[in-house]
Amino acid sequence: MPRKRDAALAALKRIPALTPDSMWRAPQKRLEESVRLAGPYTENRLDALRAGADLFRRMPQLPTVIRGPLPKARRAIKPLPQLGETGAHRMLLFAADHCILPVDARVSRVGRRLGYGETHAEFKRQARTVQEAMTRELPPAVDVYRRAFVYLSHHGAATCAEVDPHCHVCPLLSDCPEGQRREGTRGLGA
Repeated sequence: MPRKRDAALAALKRIPALTPDSMWRAPQKRLEESVRLAGPYTENRLDALRAGADLFRRMPQLPTVIRGPLPKARRAIKPLPQLGETGAHRMLLFAADHCILPVDARVSRVGRRLGYGETHAEFKRQARTVQEAMTRELPPAVDVYRRAFVYLSHHGAATCAEVDPHCHVCPLLSDCPEGQRREGTRGLGA
């Protein structure tokens, strides 16, 4: 959850333990207390944090590599534990300035309701079709991709909820086939 994530990050800042070297040197107890604020699975999170910090420490050129050509950047971050495809795309967009749209469940839901991509039983395939369709309409500018992801992810959490979306207050309603269908149905039932 964002609230827990933010609390854990704030605790890491207080140590301070925000770089691979500082995480490596941080007192184990304080690091554990900070990570515990993120929620359950503390040991798994600590293991992933240690493995990630170790990878960056062993490969000091990694920040430069991930800012380089996209195929090489993807291969370089593949060993990072628990990153997943969406997490990797977030890293490539926000930390490495690549024009790539991360598509998590929220962005996928908003995209599909707006008419982007295709529905698939397999989330990964559906996310890829949404990503490809939206990318065709985005100008190749990192700041545009960042704003699009942040907006769509927030919109998917606050307005375009999975169950009972708030279509009646949605600023995208005029461009949303799903919202128009829902509002039309709602109007008939009222």
